[in-house]
Amino acid sequence: MTTADHRLVLTIEEAAHRLGIGRTTMYALIKNGDIRTVTIGRLRRVPVRCLDDYVSSLLDQPLTPAA
Repeated sequence: MTTADHRLVLTIEEAAHRLGIGRTTMYALIKNGDIRTVTIGRLRRVPVRCLDDYVSSLLDQPLTPAA
């Protein structure tokens, strides 16, 4: 386990990588309010807790049948 595993906040790129999505998609999720960020000084960071909350919200959505 590395020290990165214990960090409370991640960069946008790190958060996108952790979710397995692209940076552009990550910025879209942030813009839509699906994932919250915090500003530390002039830096924008994604709290790990907010990533967990986002994934949990996806699990709470009802399954839609494939067309």
